[in-house]
Amino acid sequence: MGRSRRTIPEELLLLALDPATGTTAQPQSLDLGLAGAQLVELALAGRIAPDGDRIAVVMPRPTGDPTLDSALELLRRRGSPVRAVHWIGGPRLGLRQIYLAHLERCGMVHAVAGQMCGVLPTTRYQATDTEISREIRARLDSAIRTGVPPDPRTAALAALAHAVGLGKHLYPGNEGRSSRSRLRDLIRHDPMGGLVAHAVMDVQNGVAAQPRRDRAPAPQARPAPAGGVPMQPRRTGAMARVPAH
Repeated sequence: MGRSRRTIPEELLLLALDPATGTTAQPQSLDLGLAGAQLVELALAGRIAPDGDRIAVVMPRPTGDPTLDSALELLRRRGSPVRAVHWIGGPRLGLRQIYLAHLERCGMVHAVAGQMCGVLPTTRYQATDTEISREIRARLDSAIRTGVPPDPRTAALAALAHAVGLGKHLYPGNEGRSSRSRLRDLIRHDPMGGLVAHAVMDVQNGVAAQPRRDRAPAPQARPAPAGGVPMQPRRTGAMARVPAH
């Protein structure tokens, strides 16, 4: 895949990185967003494709990016298409730290050790080239300002930035309200980006990951004898037993 182009997970993390504090905005939801960004990047690389609300591997050949190839291999091992909400909400938290270390190895950020309250060790991350972050931000600003449909990469990045709540970080306050709204609207310009962005929001909102099933019909009361009270459904087995006290 080469390193001539930054991946969407890398760009999402750089967008979230606060240059003043060296910390990331929305740290809890950012892990989910990075999992979704991996799916978008793999789709753009032709390795996976959407199948309804599921993700199917269509080419298991590695991309050459270790973090993406790890995700691709996990998807391949599933053997069948997986629902986007299952994948994004799965036990792969910690992607933020994985990608911060990845960006440090690539020379895009450098770690700055410190202490909290003079005791607890902390690590902040500063971008080594702020021009990269400005270029990423300028693409979003241009798509928001001009209304011209963005390229798929920018559209997917905008969708994920909205999904993880970066809108209020990028365009704060009342003056940024219209920009946040237009950022949200960019979600419609990339089907894959839209699919994973909605999955990220569903996981955050606690939407059930399992398909909705029809509930079993409630037991019907037995017909009442003439002039009597309707008889309750007959219970058998364990349901008929009364717990011992």
